[in-house]
Amino acid sequence: MGTTLVTAQDRALHLEILHVPFYQPLLWLGRGWRDMRRHWSASLGYGALIVALGWTLLVFCATHPYFVAAATTGFLLVGPAMSAGLCEMSRRYSLGQSASFDESLEGFGRNAAALAEFGAILAVCAAVWFGVSAVLLGTVFHISAPSISETMYRGFIDSTNRTQVLAYVGVGGVLAVSVFAISAIAIPLIIDRRASARQGMLASVKAVFSNIPAMIVWSGLILILTAIGYAPLLCGLLIVAPLLGHATWHAYRDMVR
Repeated sequence: MGTTLVTAQDRALHLEILHVPFYQPLLWLGRGWRDMRRHWSASLGYGALIVALGWTLLVFCATHPYFVAAATTGFLLVGPAMSAGLCEMSRRYSLGQSASFDESLEGFGRNAAALAEFGAILAVCAAVWFGVSAVLLGTVFHISAPSISETMYRGFIDSTNRTQVLAYVGVGGVLAVSVFAISAIAIPLIIDRRASARQGMLASVKAVFSNIPAMIVWSGLILILTAIGYAPLLCGLLIVAPLLGHATWHAYRDMVR
């Protein structure tokens, strides 16, 4: 199945979206793990940067009233923008080239304008979620936003009923699914085919809706692995973040000819 994505300012980009079996995401993780093993220090370097960024956000935002939203959705919303270097490493491996940490930085510069635009879009999505959280907590649920201490001791859960919690999670889930749809293969497409941010998002949405069973499995694996990565004070992201970054490249390679 082919599609041509065109914008007024950008060149035409012809892509063929392929169908993959529902179990293919497991192979993406396997290939991602293989790429990690080829240069542990470079891959783990990206993982360490992401963990450090998470710790920094927690230190400066520990008393922010929407800590719950930041802690549970921040990585899922903005994380894809951090994977450009990891996708560049896997791209170079697929071409039989070396991929040191310094060489992987070329992924950020190859199509910097589109990457910056896409990252800004994800940041806006995160900001929208924070705003929606404020509205839901303050005007719909009629409860104050949880502080860090309340969050740690489940004060938020104790002050709401099951319907309220499900509604809150449901709204966040809709936003997370939307971000997943526009970012599933956008980053590798932007750096590999020099697509614009708009073209990358359109192609990503088309690939997701053309492979719904596989994407359900993939999104579930991302959610589970991210939860595992969050558990030990974000330290698990040292492994999880680069693994998902490398696997994203292989998802792109399998779904776009």
